[in-house]
Amino acid sequence: MAQKKLSFEQAMERLDEIVRQLEHGDVPLDASLALFEEGSKLIAQCSRQLDEAEQKVVMLKKGPDGAPQELPFETEEL
Repeated sequence: MAQKKLSFEQAMERLDEIVRQLEHGDVPLDASLALFEEGSKLIAQCSRQLDEAEQKVVMLKKGPDGAPQELPFETEEL
């Protein structure tokens, strides 16, 4: 069964739930492995979503002619 794509926040909440279950220590081995696999997939999804968000983040800065210029966030000068 294909799982619907969760929002970043929903995926993080599910990850938190998985960690709590695994830390509790009373989950059978098979279920623990299934939870671990699900958690790994959620981590990959969250990482992709963060990468996509990072690529969208830009800072407006005045260029040499005074007009706004889009620059990657990393190029911010202090």
